[in-house]
Amino acid sequence: MERYDAIVLGAGAAGLMCAAEAGLRGRRVLVIDHAERAGKKILISGGGRCNFTNIGTVPERFLSANPHFARSALSRYTPADFLALVERYGIAWHEKTLGQLFCDGSAKQIVAMLLEEVERGGGTVVCGHGVTDVSHADGQFAVTTTQGRFSAPALVIATGGPSIPRMGATGFAYDLARQFGLKVVEPRPALVPLTLGGDDVLFRELSGVSAEVVASAGGASFREAALFTHRGLSGPAILQVSSFWRHGAPVAVDFLPDRSAEWLLDAKRASPQATLRALLRDVMPDRLANVLAERVGQSGVFAPNDPLGRIADATLRDAGGQLAAWRFHPNGTEGFAKAEVTAGGISTAELSSKTMEAKRVPGLYVVGEAVDVTGWLGGYNFQWAWSSGWAAAQAI
Repeated sequence: MERYDAIVLGAGAAGLMCAAEAGLRGRRVLVIDHAERAGKKILISGGGRCNFTNIGTVPERFLSANPHFARSALSRYTPADFLALVERYGIAWHEKTLGQLFCDGSAKQIVAMLLEEVERGGGTVVCGHGVTDVSHADGQFAVTTTQGRFSAPALVIATGGPSIPRMGATGFAYDLARQFGLKVVEPRPALVPLTLGGDDVLFRELSGVSAEVVASAGGASFREAALFTHRGLSGPAILQVSSFWRHGAPVAVDFLPDRSAEWLLDAKRASPQATLRALLRDVMPDRLANVLAERVGQSGVFAPNDPLGRIADATLRDAGGQLAAWRFHPNGTEGFAKAEVTAGGISTAELSSKTMEAKRVPGLYVVGEAVDVTGWLGGYNFQWAWSSGWAAAQAI
């Protein structure tokens, strides 16, 4: 049995970061992953360019049963810290909307950087090792894989959640947590497209149409693009609110976020011969304008091509309110297969927010997506991976 100072399960963002930092602190570290290569989810992120952090990272942009849990790690290893590492490796980057930082080139550069950091710290990464058993006795964790047995006084769970199973993602972290008596907050898909049924099925006909909206669910609102799909709703605004949405609840969409509540009355006075359909076509894709105009007027009170001058003010006010808070009733999500991340996970109540160590199992650490901490879309989850991995490494 080979002995190490720490064994990290999972060669993803959090695991590699933890291994690199612990190695640079003089620890002998082994990283084990069942996939054939390290960093598989990093490689596909950001369209292959890796949205590696967000300069707007603050604890308030993370979901957790304990909203304060992420504060310590995020404050001690910041986006500026990771950006300094990226620049030290000469990786060109650019800022896109809303503080999102991407590689100019390829996500492969981030994986190569992390692997080089692990190597610089003397760490070892082994892939293609399926873990068959983990045990703990006499202060040592023993890990049995399909290719060997290893032991260490510190074990780091960095195997993520079950989102994107085609990349090899599983619920292994939760099984291991339960084995050691740690509670798990029910995992659910997050940053995931929503599916529509019932009266909303008509909107599936708009597949491929996108528009800038304000989407709201669960007390959160985001102004970004929404995309209609053959199954329902997607796009950044919808992915964002999906993390807050719960089954049975509506999602409200403001299709005209730059218009006042009285805009149709103003339009009626300015151009009484204008129609709702024509006005909507001026500010959104024609196909979407047609459907919304027809649905708003479907009560028979007015038709999409009726001149505004013939429509009562109260009716126009109601129509404006409907367009500003269109209520969709999703019947579900596209599940873990299409979810970018997993909400829920190993309970933060079980862990130290400073070290990520399990309070009841000395030497056991949990980092990254496996923890019940989920960031907004746009680089936040990578920053949590870097920060939590770094925090654990300081304690190993």
